[in-house]
Amino acid sequence: MVASNGNDHDISTQSESDNYDRMKDLKAFDETKAGVRGLVDAGIQKVPRIFISPPTVGDDSETNLASYAEKPKEFSIPVIDLGGIKKGDAQQRKMIIDQVVSSCENYGFFQIVNHGVPEKLMDEMLEKVRLFHEQPAEDRAAFYRRNLAANSGYLSNFDLFQAPSANWRDTFYCSMAPTPPKPEEIPAILRDTLMQYSDHVEKLGLELFELVSEGLGLNENYLKDIDCAKGWALLCHYYPECPQPELTIGTAKHADSDFLTILLQDNHVSGLQVLHKNQWVDVPPVQGALIVNVGDLLQLITNDRLKSVEHRVLANLANPRVSVACFFHGTRLEPSTRKYGPIKELLSETNRPKYRETTIYEYITHFQAKGLDGKSALTLFQL
Repeated sequence: MVASNGNDHDISTQSESDNYDRMKDLKAFDETKAGVRGLVDAGIQKVPRIFISPPTVGDDSETNLASYAEKPKEFSIPVIDLGGIKKGDAQQRKMIIDQVVSSCENYGFFQIVNHGVPEKLMDEMLEKVRLFHEQPAEDRAAFYRRNLAANSGYLSNFDLFQAPSANWRDTFYCSMAPTPPKPEEIPAILRDTLMQYSDHVEKLGLELFELVSEGLGLNENYLKDIDCAKGWALLCHYYPECPQPELTIGTAKHADSDFLTILLQDNHVSGLQVLHKNQWVDVPPVQGALIVNVGDLLQLITNDRLKSVEHRVLANLANPRVSVACFFHGTRLEPSTRKYGPIKELLSETNRPKYRETTIYEYITHFQAKGLDGKSALTLFQL
């Protein structure tokens, strides 16, 4: 169990000059292989120091976590009905494409309904994720690993040793493509449901890439042909109940490190917030809906036309929260020499390239090395 050193500190009294050995506590926590859920099971009453979010300076969006900036009451992210796509009506298809691209340009986030993923399967997926994370610690520990290049694994905080503070979150991750996992690499409790869900979300992702390609004025297969959908991973997040949610956060402010994300969020426990016009806005669950958001790599290749927007997840006092994020990240850490830069067909004399070319490997490596530090990973690639 994590050493109790620092648990009784008030956040305002913490400093780097009090001889606090943060690395020792991080290693002790990691070595339990029990994650944040293990702390809750042990009955802790105070958030360990490694999880306490440092106060931020000069960022109006990061005010006290317990009383975040007042949200614009008239704002909610768009909800798009994809049902009309199947009807073969060209006019309706164009309307849906316009909605998708407009949402990507103006909000970076939108929800979709009638998307083809069975609601029963979505509910089952969330329940299986919950069961995996709430099983005995020794059963979870069998899958615990900190090698991010591995095809699958269970861990708490991919950036545990890089980030300014640890997030109140555990994750089972599984890279489904381009190299699929062996069946035994997926916990039995998750295996069948996860494989079924992955098949459905792959088809949905390919459809969304077609709609975005068309909306940008490109051939419908353009984004698929440059391997944006070649690889994807499922991240099954679990946010345990937290005794002091005002001191920590479920997922720190960040933008996603992929082309496109499809998120299945908890039907009953909210917590996801999107940064819109420098204000945090709740994204409450919509029954049967999936959330879609633009990732950094799609913003890069569209030269800032489509927006990768920062978001976060709040910690929760009373109830655990689960979610499943599907990241379409192309080849990710697979060897590939393909370089990505602003798409030439989208450039003009008045819209010059804003980013240098990069490989997905270079971008992902940079993102993982810096962790969720509140800063954009795209800055390194700006011209």
